[in-house]
Amino acid sequence: MCDEMLLRLGRWLRAAGYDTAIAEGGTDDAVLIARCAAEGRVLLTRDRLLAVRAEAAVPVLLLVEETIEGQARALTASLGVDWLCAPFTRCVIDNAVLEAAPPEAAAEVPDRSREVGGKLLRCPVCRRLYWPGGHVRRMRERLASWAG
Repeated sequence: MCDEMLLRLGRWLRAAGYDTAIAEGGTDDAVLIARCAAEGRVLLTRDRLLAVRAEAAVPVLLLVEETIEGQARALTASLGVDWLCAPFTRCVIDNAVLEAAPPEAAAEVPDRSREVGGKLLRCPVCRRLYWPGGHVRRMRERLASWAG
């Protein structure tokens, strides 16, 4: 579970294939801690006070790194995060498990990206389409760099 300050990191964890909840902005600390406990989640936060409040109830990792790269390194070192766990099997927005897109979805992909080929995936919640080219390719490269 990422606190609201770690929205971007939460989306990268989802891109790597992790079931990652992201707290809504303004969520009360007690509610956030209770949700982590109920769902058996580790709390990732940049908020020192929240980390102190939560440490008796749930596992907490305080991330002091400013950059996404530093945060990724800290997660790998502290929790053994595998950035190539299951890339692009979850929607980075909704956290839903992606499904195979129907063949007609190929018409939604830019012409240049269609030439790349590969499997098209779709989020069943937001309907976002994922294809092997473009930003997905660049994100995979970044995940691979974090994986070492």
